[in-house]
Amino acid sequence: MSLITFPASLETGQPADTLRWAAEQFGVDGLVVTASFEDAVLVHVAATAVPGIEIVLLDTQYLFAETKWLVDELTRTLDLNLRIVHPLPSVQPDNLWQTDMEGCCAIRKVEPLNRSLEAKRAWVTGVRRADGPTRANAPVASYDIGRNIVKLNPLAAYTDDDMALYAQLHELPANPLTERGYPSIGCWPCTRPVAPGEDKRGGRWAGSAKTECGLHG
Repeated sequence: MSLITFPASLETGQPADTLRWAAEQFGVDGLVVTASFEDAVLVHVAATAVPGIEIVLLDTQYLFAETKWLVDELTRTLDLNLRIVHPLPSVQPDNLWQTDMEGCCAIRKVEPLNRSLEAKRAWVTGVRRADGPTRANAPVASYDIGRNIVKLNPLAAYTDDDMALYAQLHELPANPLTERGYPSIGCWPCTRPVAPGEDKRGGRWAGSAKTECGLHG
């Protein structure tokens, strides 16, 4: 894929505008949204702006029951075009997360992600600058050279208050874990609640130097 020029308006426009621009640029079939279902905002924006857009859930084998509930709820109410991507058949539930977190993420997240991006022209994610220091400079649109795909973060500029307001205005269900002190939700073995005032991603891979699963760097 050749590099493209992104319009400056993407940085200041609304998330739905970014999705509609992408659909015009790459076609609905050329887009894929990867959603963690930590909340409902990205999925709602994508499904309402571009009906029929493919939403991918990476089932790591260790998703919280509450996350699976939200997946079912949104699939039903938004009529999602949902695709669940599993690890390769050779990958079975085990204790790798206890001894090699990087390796666990590689086979349960990174490899399935790469498969989900095959034949796609643009990848839509829920990365936000407010997520933490490692994402503070995330652009709305960029080119992922390693994966040879356009990467779009339509919610990049959204603050936590923006997310809450959007969810309230559209009466979106919340992941029940958020009310129990989980502002960032991944796999159950490697996610814990955070204390008041603690970095929101402080509950991910707690006790290690790891801050990202490998999907975004």
